[in-house]
Amino acid sequence: MRKTLRTALTGLLAAAALAAAPWPAPAAEAGPRAPAATFTDTFDGPAGSAVDGSKWGYETGDNVNNHERQYYTDGTKNAALDGQGNLVITARKENPANYNCWYGRCQYTSARLSTARTFTTAYGRVEARLKVPRGQGMWPAFWMLGTDIGSAGWPNCGEIDVMENVGYEPGTVHGTIHGPGYSGSGGIGAGYTLPNGQKFADGFHTFAVDWSPNKITWSVDGNVYQTRTPADLGGNRWVFDHRFYLILNLAVGGYWPGDPDGSTTFPQRLVVDYVKVSGGS
Repeated sequence: MRKTLRTALTGLLAAAALAAAPWPAPAAEAGPRAPAATFTDTFDGPAGSAVDGSKWGYETGDNVNNHERQYYTDGTKNAALDGQGNLVITARKENPANYNCWYGRCQYTSARLSTARTFTTAYGRVEARLKVPRGQGMWPAFWMLGTDIGSAGWPNCGEIDVMENVGYEPGTVHGTIHGPGYSGSGGIGAGYTLPNGQKFADGFHTFAVDWSPNKITWSVDGNVYQTRTPADLGGNRWVFDHRFYLILNLAVGGYWPGDPDGSTTFPQRLVVDYVKVSGGS
């Protein structure tokens, strides 16, 4: 996400990203030879209920680094189950609690969930079946951060973007890696575009990475569209050899997507059918 979150806790921001552990803090760093890591959430439960707290935590606040416009909340106002086996992350044009953002009074609310305190993995297949929102300024993402962000900082901790979509590209998603010397707009990645003018917001699609030592491969609906190895880094350091945690969020505005305009309708929703990790360690 280029990417980090300013929370209600103080002292978490560095000039370009978080310099201390994000909130909630990641679980203790462990090597990639820990017992096999598996994770599944199919988001079953009554409509309006919260996500499983043993699997996900909320990350709250705004994001000055990306110049996003939303305030990330906790609770079920912006992230709740729909009773049909989905998690719905909702971006709303509102500010009922008078939240303050980097630009003044916040104009939007949304949600950002992570497994920083509940689940980490090194390697494996990481996938999610999602239906993205639509509209100028929308920025949904499914991504991962290295658990050593608290000590190494960003981007040295590494970041793997499994899927990002910006609203002005309704038929294209992006997969990217960020690390030392290849971060932000210099991240290394590629896009995948649906055929025949199709739009990702019109239905569910499966986004995945297959991650092994010195290799990460991205796919959409089983179609592989890029593979990255240390040879792609131009001599920079490969930082994808340790544990990472998962993040789901729906941002509004920011440097990359631009702000919403008169064509953007609210609320907008990121609908998540499932998240699975298999074969990790």
